[in-house]
Amino acid sequence: MRAHLGSYTAVLIIGLVLAALAMGQAGRRPGGEGEIGKERGVFLNVTAAREDGSEERVTAREVSLYDGGQEQTIQAFTPDPSPARIVILVDNSLGLRADVEKLQKATREFAYEIYEGDQVMVVGFDQQPEIISDWTDDAKKIEAALPLFRKRGEPHLFDALSAVINDAFGPLVGRVRKRVIVLVADGLDRGSRTHFAKVYGDLLRQDITVYALQIADRTGGALRRDKLKPAQAIQKLTDGTGGRVLSVNDSRDAAKIICDELRKNRYVLAYTPTSLPLYDARRLLVLANDGITIRHKLQQPGQ
Repeated sequence: MRAHLGSYTAVLIIGLVLAALAMGQAGRRPGGEGEIGKERGVFLNVTAAREDGSEERVTAREVSLYDGGQEQTIQAFTPDPSPARIVILVDNSLGLRADVEKLQKATREFAYEIYEGDQVMVVGFDQQPEIISDWTDDAKKIEAALPLFRKRGEPHLFDALSAVINDAFGPLVGRVRKRVIVLVADGLDRGSRTHFAKVYGDLLRQDITVYALQIADRTGGALRRDKLKPAQAIQKLTDGTGGRVLSVNDSRDAAKIICDELRKNRYVLAYTPTSLPLYDARRLLVLANDGITIRHKLQQPGQ
């Protein structure tokens, strides 16, 4: 039976211990968590990898952080191998340029690529977001639920994203740091009550990373009055949250890339903002030495 996501309440068992951030730190200011301001300390999710494919960890000495245009002192930059909670959010609306089999395949690949401890929820959406498969790490359960995909209705993408943020991830705030949405869609929203700016701000505020397995734009790139084109929405959601865009046509490789990245290349950067208007939105910029690629959310939305 398909369950409406709005009525869903998650129960969490596994948590992330933030005190581990300071252990083994080879950073600019080594020390315990007590050095990070208790009231104003900020933890930022960062994806960092060496371009030569080396698994050597990236250290705080190799990165610098600018918040609101001002360089900040990095107090910890620590690998985060903790389990991920991944929502695969699939557009199964009528006009999408992908058949049900392609949507099922894209979802199925993640069931076999996640790491130990990771869990996946599958949500399909048209006018309503509905749970296809609840939180699980059981590939057979995910496969068994895939026939529930069907194509009908219009894509209320922003409403679906809002429901995932609030209902699927809301109970995990403060307990699971690595919260990820994998969007299988073309980026079109038609009819949502929720505005893009609200969804985007909530993603930034909770530091949720969005990846996309992009499907061809059903509108052909047509101009939309006062609205983002589908491809623009996908790009802003992924770039702005530190994710990336991959092709739905290579879903096996895409699933492996995403799951490997979440387990092997995720870091937590800790700092205490200084000389900044904390209640205003501020641009974030993390720079790395040559030979290191790095991604992160692009804005601190303010308090």
